[in-house]
Amino acid sequence: MRRKLISFLIPVVVLTFLGIGCRGESATSHTVDLSTIILPSGFEISIYADNVPNARSLALSPNGTLFVGTRQGDKVYALQDTDGDFVADLQYEIGEGLVMPNGVAFRDNSLFVAEVSRILRFDDIENHLLEPPDAVVIFDDFPSDRHHGWKYIAFGPDGMLYVPVGAPCNVCDRGDPYGTITRINPDGSGFELFARGIRNTVGFTWHPETGEMWFADNGRDNMGDDIPADELNYAPAAGMDFGFPHVHAGTILDPEFGQDFEIKGDSELEKSHSVAEFTRPAQLLGPHVAPLGIEFYTGENFPESYKNQLFIAEHGSWNRSVKTGYRISMVTIKSDQSTSDYTTFAEGWLQGEEAWGRPVDIELMLDGSILISDDLAGVIYRIHYTGK
Repeated sequence: MRRKLISFLIPVVVLTFLGIGCRGESATSHTVDLSTIILPSGFEISIYADNVPNARSLALSPNGTLFVGTRQGDKVYALQDTDGDFVADLQYEIGEGLVMPNGVAFRDNSLFVAEVSRILRFDDIENHLLEPPDAVVIFDDFPSDRHHGWKYIAFGPDGMLYVPVGAPCNVCDRGDPYGTITRINPDGSGFELFARGIRNTVGFTWHPETGEMWFADNGRDNMGDDIPADELNYAPAAGMDFGFPHVHAGTILDPEFGQDFEIKGDSELEKSHSVAEFTRPAQLLGPHVAPLGIEFYTGENFPESYKNQLFIAEHGSWNRSVKTGYRISMVTIKSDQSTSDYTTFAEGWLQGEEAWGRPVDIELMLDGSILISDDLAGVIYRIHYTGK
């Protein structure tokens, strides 16, 4: 493995990135126009790194090394800002020939990477970025289906690594472990199912005060422009079922897999099941907005009103006649864990029907600013509050 220096960041807001990587990576060529990004008053956006092809999931070490997974690539990137100017100036490649290494997590000086069917661990990684160690396979018994097979991973407050298994289809019923969130110990032992009835989650986190899980779920396609809504779900305990493939967005029965279910207990329907068996979404999001990474804001840079509120990276629609998403939204979480005020925090990656960027994941930086990955432009953005 070899190090690649990032020395071509230009302090202007309109940039065209050639994205020429090493080892024959496909080049990206997208115009990144930060002047189109609309933020609340007092916030600013800048480029943290501009040559990270297919930048997906993010994980930040306590030392400030940013690890970036990829879905279309075969490696993970590590970025460092060595001079403290909030622009990455060193970039490393970790691994090669990996299968959709979308998910990344950091714990006890080790980098954990999720491929489609297995979890890898790179030990003492920050001391070996120039020559990464061989990966240790800690678990290799996940399904090999690539449809919704890329994974987001994160360590929970219980110290276990949470790993989703998406449905290998638009809508189907393949049984466990499909359509679930699972968890394992850091050494790969103790595999268990945490939650079911989840079509495809590519982002989850835990409330900073309660330690309870929240996760985004991508709704099924091909039911029309406006149904079903994508979901933000609340999972305070293990063993909950969120309804897929039988019911979508809490109340919409699937045309095929919801035939035996009723919505309001209408005895005339004589159905054998009720949607009351399932946990309803905590918050309905926009239809087809494709919510991916989510992050509670716990930093000190943003105004106090943002404290402990939930940010969502909406990757953007493909199964809709008029595009939607392509933004960062925010959901207000109340003290009783109910939600309100699903609003847009940052937008402008979608111009008319043309998108020049697609937000994927959100990571809180040590100074309280946030980073956002963009797999279309191959860019990591930084948003901070200046009060200006």
